Amino acid sequence: MIHRSSRGAGSSERAFLAVTLLLLVVGMLATAWVLVRGTIAYQHLAAVHTALAEATSAVDDPVAWADDLASTADDVAAAHALTDDPVWTAAGALPWIGPHLRAMASVASAGDRALDALDQLREVASALSSGSLRASDGGYDVARLASWEPAARSAALALEVASSELSAAASADLRGSVADELARAREMVTRAHDEADALHRTTRLLPDMLGADRARSYLVVFQNDAEWRSLGGIVGAVAQIDTDRGRVRLTAQASSTEFRGAGAAPVAELPDGLRALFDDRPARFVQNVTQVPDFSVGAPLAREMWRRQHGTEVDGVIAVDPVALSYLLRATGPVTLPSGDVLTSENAVPLLLDEVYRRYPDPTHQDAFFQSASSAVFEAVAGGRVELRALADALDRAGRERRILVWNADPAEQAMLDGTTLQGALPAVDGGRTVFGVYVNDGTGSKMDYYMRLGVAASWCSPSSAALQVTLRNEAPDPATLPDYVTGGGRYGVPVGHTLTGVYVYLPPGASVTHQRATGEGAASGFAGGRDRGRDVLKWSVRLAPGQSATLDLRVATPATDILETLTTPTIHAVDTPVGGAICANEG
Repeated sequence: MIHRSSRGAGSSERAFLAVTLLLLVVGMLATAWVLVRGTIAYQHLAAVHTALAEATSAVDDPVAWADDLASTADDVAAAHALTDDPVWTAAGALPWIGPHLRAMASVASAGDRALDALDQLREVASALSSGSLRASDGGYDVARLASWEPAARSAALALEVASSELSAAASADLRGSVADELARAREMVTRAHDEADALHRTTRLLPDMLGADRARSYLVVFQNDAEWRSLGGIVGAVAQIDTDRGRVRLTAQASSTEFRGAGAAPVAELPDGLRALFDDRPARFVQNVTQVPDFSVGAPLAREMWRRQHGTEVDGVIAVDPVALSYLLRATGPVTLPSGDVLTSENAVPLLLDEVYRRYPDPTHQDAFFQSASSAVFEAVAGGRVELRALADALDRAGRERRILVWNADPAEQAMLDGTTLQGALPAVDGGRTVFGVYVNDGTGSKMDYYMRLGVAASWCSPSSAALQVTLRNEAPDPATLPDYVTGGGRYGVPVGHTLTGVYVYLPPGASVTHQRATGEGAASGFAGGRDRGRDVLKWSVRLAPGQSATLDLRVATPATDILETLTTPTIHAVDTPVGGAICANEG
């Protein structure tokens, strides 16, 4: 009995040792497998990184990367194959090294998917470069534009999956080059997705707007950023454009001074809360339809005013500003105006928002000059005197900066713009982000905002508190050197050369101000409050003489999220909006 028991124990020990040894060998082989394949995969990804750096430094256009990165397709595919097997997947569950292996696999997989998606858009990029969107009759080839929709849709969906895959791979445990590669891959795939998504929306919506199915009419309102309004500037001129099967015509123009306003009844009821904030001016004066920081409210008002004035019920409203026109001039090249002036991308803003007031004391002549400039740019674009790749870039930049806004009367067509900056909507309600809206409006009755500077900064102070800082500065020259039309001439009780600005701060839904303080050299600030569709609104009024500045500091109770952002009025000069720049001052 004892002898047999001893033999059994020995057999068990030998079996245990054998299994242990086998596991060690398998583990060593698996480790070697992962290390060897990982090293090779990393070399392939490093080659892709180099190509990406060269491509993006030369071309800031993710849609055009497909051609530039074609040579890296084999490297991406090889890295994907090397990091997509059961051994690699199992090793991804290990502590420390696991997150790095999963991240490398995600970068390779997402990269492979992204290149396939971008490859589908190669024809689109080629067509834009060649200018082949022109039809034989001089209009735009809407059928060709619409034919790109399936490829754009497929690419956008694939890039959305790739972006989600990279986001899921994010981990606080990542270190060094792997973390850097993941961050860069996420940034680039996100940009590529945004471009493909914008192209998809364009190929769905633009053919209809160009009259592919029936003739259309649109009202274009030109914002003057030298006199601030929430969405950019006061409406100074308007025009009607008609489209039919790709052909575009400018059919009517008017100055805002031609519209009935003073003494007229509002053309529509404003949503609850807006009248308390802006009175009924946006519904009475076309100049003020952009005072409401939501184009879906202001655009229908402008449409109804145009109908009452000219009898045409347009299909939509488009807003642009002179900065957007300067971007378009980079695509059209210089255009010559009836006055003999040559309008270029470099001189458009100072000529239209400063020089015109020094040259023409009569507002009627100012409006005529502005109309001639806008129509000249329009005719260059509509007539095909434009490089399409440059035009796409100009429209993209102006859209991202909220300098071009679009509203369609057809709800289905307007829904195609959901989530884009083209809608000019209030800050989005998103559980993953906290967004403050900061909108400025002139109260001087002047064009002094050509000289104003706006700065906005935000910071998290605690898991339940954020700081917001808004700074205004008047950089005007000696008022004696400026025309009365620019300074306002003191007509509305504001001293010549001074600016009176109303700053409307839209808080995130559910947020509240816990502390507010205004400092600076200007006249005493005034505060008022209101509410607009579920958001608390703080209005800060401040008057500044040339050379003076003032700052508003707020502390706001609001739950912390991953992203803190500010949405501001697009002004002539870039708005400084550093996240983390606001000071979490002591509330006491």
